[in-house]
Amino acid sequence: MAADTIFGKIVAGEIPVEKLAETERVIAFPDIAPQAPVHILVIPKTTEYADVTELAAGDPALLAEMVEVAKRLADEHADGDFRLIFNNGAGAGQTVFHVHAHLLAGGLKEGSL
Repeated sequence: MAADTIFGKIVAGEIPVEKLAETERVIAFPDIAPQAPVHILVIPKTTEYADVTELAAGDPALLAEMVEVAKRLADEHADGDFRLIFNNGAGAGQTVFHVHAHLLAGGLKEGSL
């Protein structure tokens, strides 16, 4: 269950983070191993969903809120252009099974994934 992940512990307040944005249902904070000049994680406060496909099926409004928060952060921390990446499953590089989005911006190479 996602409650047992590092993100579940962040949501529970057991691990402090620098909150860059927070709504009633979403929080965002810097990634500890950034892959771009701007690399922010956007996660729901619920621990119910392990990946983006579960979230999309179970609460599409929450998924839309995550995208909205990401857009606002890209406007604040970059030029408004951004990538929003959801790794879905271990084979796709997901290592924390609490749905989360990687907001990447600034200094990305053209044509890179």
